Amino acid sequence: MSPTKKTADKKETTKKPVKKPVAAAKKVVAKKVEPKETDAQLEKQEAKAAEAAVGGSFIASVGRRKTSIARVRLLKNGKGLITVNGKPYDKYFTVYELRKQITEPLEAVGQATAVDVSAKVHGGGIRGQAEAIRLGIARCLLELNPTFRKALKKEGYLTRDSRKKERKKFGLKRARRAPQWSKR
Repeated sequence: MSPTKKTADKKETTKKPVKKPVAAAKKVVAKKVEPKETDAQLEKQEAKAAEAAVGGSFIASVGRRKTSIARVRLLKNGKGLITVNGKPYDKYFTVYELRKQITEPLEAVGQATAVDVSAKVHGGGIRGQAEAIRLGIARCLLELNPTFRKALKKEGYLTRDSRKKERKKFGLKRARRAPQWSKR
């Protein structure tokens, strides 16, 4: 009987160390998965906001700057999510200054966390696109509550910046740049 007990003891001792590392490995994997779940949750929230923009109640407006055109939808009772062309705005606009420009009208009237914004923008460069979205958001906020006009107008968010590139003229290299003059 003693030989069987020894083999049973050996089996038990070999099983215990194997179980502990596996359990520790599972804990490590679980910790790595958690941040991915939060990203997935954010994506789900953004998808819901986009769906609500398509079929729900929203305020639509257009903003323009140079050759950029932004179609903006402001969703009431939101959480402060801003999407541009289906992406979160901080991934679409990598420069902090441009991200700040987009959120300025919302912060000026205290609606940064109260509404969601969905924008589709095309044309121009990223700076022109950001300023077009800013104008669109300001116009949406004005439709949401006309009392916001004073704060938005004071900061200049309701003014359409009409500066565009001047057309090229015949005989010139650009709009006003003449060819180099030579005496002989």
